[in-house]
Amino acid sequence: MTPEGALAALRALADANKAAQMEAYHKVGRPYLGVPVLVIDALARDWRGQVTLDQGVALAAGLWDTNIHEARVAATRLLTQARIRPDDSAVWRLVASWVPQFDGWALADHACGAGERRLVADPSRIDEVEGWTRSDHLWTRRAALVMTLPWTKQNHPKPQDLAIRDRVLGWAASYLDDPEWFIQKAVAWWLRDLSRHDPDRTRAFLAAHGDRMKPFARKEARRHLGA
Repeated sequence: MTPEGALAALRALADANKAAQMEAYHKVGRPYLGVPVLVIDALARDWRGQVTLDQGVALAAGLWDTNIHEARVAATRLLTQARIRPDDSAVWRLVASWVPQFDGWALADHACGAGERRLVADPSRIDEVEGWTRSDHLWTRRAALVMTLPWTKQNHPKPQDLAIRDRVLGWAASYLDDPEWFIQKAVAWWLRDLSRHDPDRTRAFLAAHGDRMKPFARKEARRHLGA
């Protein structure tokens, strides 16, 4: 499978009316084909079965570079695998190279889904992610929180996972004076998910920093904490 062949398969499923609706919804100026994500998922699974890891990375890179929304979604889905053996750094390097190009939440979240699996596979990569927290680029700063969401969901975290949890909470605290709505929403999202598995840490964060949070973000963070 080549990028050209994959793009032809996506174009064959195009729906002009849905494409126009998607462009209006996402408000990001790039071509849209109007192909649903579930359909893209099925195509990506099929393509993964036809290529080697190196070929899959090349296919994902080629699709992303088209700048077509559905092709970029397909690129991320090609690389969204919990287990890649060996855990080739080329996959991480490609996903990380996309981060500075993020320009909206939808593609950013799809790509972060691929990236978070590579972080879980090799947590040392979080050292690189920490650098993103100091970026001037809104979506890069946001990606640092979205891509580390797996550390909010562990019921029985190991000591090294708790250390990462505390590290990311430190990033979240540093974001609280950031005026960007998407940054505040990402902080609230991280805390809300953490509260289901580690309510004590969430309450401690809110006690220390809650007065610096936007009211909507504080409310969202507390959603599952009760009174």
